[in-house]
Amino acid sequence: MRSRSAFTLIELLVVTSIIGILIGLLLPAVQSARESARKLTCANNLKQLGVAISNWEGAHGTMPPTGIGRNSNGSFDARAGKMFSWVVRILVELEQEPLHNRFDFDKTVLEQAGDPQASQLAIMLCPSDSAEGLFFVDSELTGGKRFAKGNYAAFVSPFHTDLTEWFPGAFNATGQPVAAIHDGLSNTYMISEVRTRPEPRDQRGAWALPWTGSTTLAFDRHHVEDGKSAYTPWTTFTEFDQKPNTKGPAMDMLYANPDPSGAQMDGMPCAEYRGEPALNYLSASPRSRHLGGVNVVFADGHVGFIPDEIDGYVMALLVSANDAQLVMFGLASNM
Repeated sequence: MRSRSAFTLIELLVVTSIIGILIGLLLPAVQSARESARKLTCANNLKQLGVAISNWEGAHGTMPPTGIGRNSNGSFDARAGKMFSWVVRILVELEQEPLHNRFDFDKTVLEQAGDPQASQLAIMLCPSDSAEGLFFVDSELTGGKRFAKGNYAAFVSPFHTDLTEWFPGAFNATGQPVAAIHDGLSNTYMISEVRTRPEPRDQRGAWALPWTGSTTLAFDRHHVEDGKSAYTPWTTFTEFDQKPNTKGPAMDMLYANPDPSGAQMDGMPCAEYRGEPALNYLSASPRSRHLGGVNVVFADGHVGFIPDEIDGYVMALLVSANDAQLVMFGLASNM
């Protein structure tokens, strides 16, 4: 009778252990490759947004306005007026003309029949985040209307999002000509990333709204004394930088803050905007799930990456459109 060869229990355990070790070694590499692909897709989305904005500028002679809000004495109120974001304005340039035509611009964004603002836009989704299928809805702020979330927002000021006329970024409230970007298109941040949360009352990422953290960003580095002039950041509050993925002390300022502890746990601290001195600023940080920073598209259309550890002063200069200083190799110099 012939004997059959077979693995012993010890041999099986050894083989299983080796396979487990190999999987453990390969898994980080696979995950890294997948994240690299997701980061590249995100950068391509930003590139396409840059092209769409360039086409808008060519057709209208200005950059898209921050949004359709209300301007009073140089201050932009994003919760007044029609409340359409810059994203809504460029839907035709994004090859979304049917969706654009569903909006009734004679009514506010909160009064739209058929809820076009609840449509998810693939180009507004970073695959590293989880915004797909997420909506912002609040019984008071949106009247129960759902707003689809996305992952991209425009830099509108190195100061606060309501002060785009006094201290503009690449975008301002009224739609400035390219010539107003005095620092050069290749030297000015235009659009970066925002993260979203499954909390439905968290406004961050709502692409049809021009609200802070929805589609607008500001850096919160500004004069010790507020002045109505071009941004000259030589005397600034340095401790309030809204650098990428910041965890404080400056928090994303929202119109409602339903889950502060959950936001803190998610690394996305936020506070509720109020009239009192400590809570009267409107700014938000660019955020992403990419390791070490966020993707950004400059005003000339080229895509870059802002590291989390960027110098706050340098970033303020790159957000500002008219500081009259040139940033090269991480250093600032007078133009």
